Amino acid sequence: MGSIHHQLTMFWLIIFYMLVLHTHNKGGLFVEGIGCNWGTRAMHPLPPDVTVRLLKDNGFGKVKLFEAEPWVMQALGRSGLEVMLGIPNEFLAPLAASVQAAENWVMQNVSNYISKHGVDIRYVAVGNEPFLKTYKGMFQMTTFPAMQNIQAALIKAGLGRQVKVTVPLNADVYESSTGLPSNGDFRADIHDLMMSIVRFLQESNYPLTINIYPFLSLNADPNFPKEYAFFTPGTSSPIVDGAFTYTNVFDANYDTLIAALEKNGFGSVEVIVGEIGWPTDGDKDATVENARRFNQGLLDRVSQNKGTPRRSTPPDIYIFGLIDEDAKSIQPGNFERHWGMFYYDGTVKYDLLMPDGQILVPAKGVRYLERQWCVLSPTASIADPAITDSVNYACQYSDCTSLGYGSTCNMLDVRSNVSYAFNQYFQSQNQQKGSCGFSNLSVITKTDPSEGTCRFEVMIDTGKHDLTAYISNDAGLFNRGAVWRTLATIVFGLLLWSR
Repeated sequence: MGSIHHQLTMFWLIIFYMLVLHTHNKGGLFVEGIGCNWGTRAMHPLPPDVTVRLLKDNGFGKVKLFEAEPWVMQALGRSGLEVMLGIPNEFLAPLAASVQAAENWVMQNVSNYISKHGVDIRYVAVGNEPFLKTYKGMFQMTTFPAMQNIQAALIKAGLGRQVKVTVPLNADVYESSTGLPSNGDFRADIHDLMMSIVRFLQESNYPLTINIYPFLSLNADPNFPKEYAFFTPGTSSPIVDGAFTYTNVFDANYDTLIAALEKNGFGSVEVIVGEIGWPTDGDKDATVENARRFNQGLLDRVSQNKGTPRRSTPPDIYIFGLIDEDAKSIQPGNFERHWGMFYYDGTVKYDLLMPDGQILVPAKGVRYLERQWCVLSPTASIADPAITDSVNYACQYSDCTSLGYGSTCNMLDVRSNVSYAFNQYFQSQNQQKGSCGFSNLSVITKTDPSEGTCRFEVMIDTGKHDLTAYISNDAGLFNRGAVWRTLATIVFGLLLWSR
C-alpha cells in the first residue's frame, strides 16, 4: 500500500494527463489573435463537422461566417470556437426599417444557437463591405440603422454584453490625398456617415472591422512594386512618413485607417482585420508560392505580437479563407474561387508554420466519389465542331478558372484543355450517368490525367464522410462525459486502494 501523499500525487498526475489528452483532442491550444473566414459558396461544400475539426486541428480559435446557415451553426455548437456571424447586405433594408425584424433575426440566428446549441457567438457583423464604391451608395442609408436595431435586439435578448456589433468594411472607405498614411481620412462621400458609425462603435465599446487585400493592390496596378505586397522587405524601397517607415502595403494601409480615426477623434477604437489573404490560382500572381510567402509573413507577425508603426497593439486577424469556393462570383477575377489555404476537399495547398509551432494538417474523414475522370476520347477529332459548344456548356456549369492565363492549368495542350473542362462538369454532377456524354466526344478513364501543377479533381462525396476517422466533440474516449467517468473510476479505485 502507498502513502496517502503518494496516492494524491498519482491522482493529480492522472487528472493532469487526462485533461491534456482532452485538450489535445479538442484541436490543440488555439492561437491567440488569429481566426479564419469560412465561406460556403461551393458546389460540394466540405461537411460542416469535418470543417469544424479542420479549424480546430490547425489552431484556429475564431471563425468568421458570412451568414447564419443552420448546417454550419449547428456544427459549431460546443466546439469552443468563437464566432463572428455575418448578416448579408440584402438583409440590411428590412433590418433597418423594423426593430421587430431585427429582434426576430437575433432570436432565430443568435439567441437560438447560443442557448440551444452552445454556439459561442461573440460578434454580429452587419453587412459585408456595404460601402464599396461599386455599390454606388446602395446600402448607405440602411447600414447604420440596421446596426442600431441589431444592438437594440441583442440588448432586449439579454445578450448586450456577450455579443458585440461590428461592420466589415472594405479599405476603400478611407484614403490619403498624398499617399502617405498620416494624411488618411474617410472618403468625402461617406465621411459624415462614417463619423456616426465610428462614434456608435466607440460609445458601445465595439470594434471596427476592416478588410485589407495587398493582393488586390498588386492586381489592380501594373506599376505596383510587387515586393511591397509582402511582409519581407525584399528589394522594395521603404516609404518614409515622418517618424514612421513602411516596408509593406499592409502596414501603410492599416495605418491610413488609424490616422483617419485619430484625425477625427476616435483613436481609441479597436480595429479587427476581418479579411486578409492571398489566392493560389486564377491569375499570374495568384500562385501557391506567393500565397505561402504572404500568409507565412502574416502568421509570423502574429507569433511576434507585432503591430504597425502607428499602432503597436496588433489587431485580431481573420485569414481569408479556409477552403476554396468554386461557386463564388468571378466578377472581380478568376482568383475569387481560390483564396483557401486548403483545397475544396480540405487537403493542404502549402506548408504554413502556425504560431503554435505546428504545420497545417489536412481535413480528416473526407470521402470521395469513385476515382474516375471524364476526358476527351482518344478517337475524337479536335476539329469536331461540337467541341466548342461542349466545352462552353461544361464550363458554364462548373469551375474552369484554372484554365485561364497564368493559372495552374494554363500550360495544357488543346486536348487536355477539353478534357479538363469535361471532367470539371462530370465531377460537379457527382459523376452521374450521362454527365460524361458530350455528343460522344468523351470517355471515362481510371487513369489520373493530372499534369504538372494542373489537378484533375475527383469530387468529394458530400453524402459520405467518415466520422470515425477522428474523435468528434460528442463521441470517443476523450469526450467530456468519458473523461469524467474515467476520472471517477480512477478516484474510486484509489479510495479502495487506500483502505
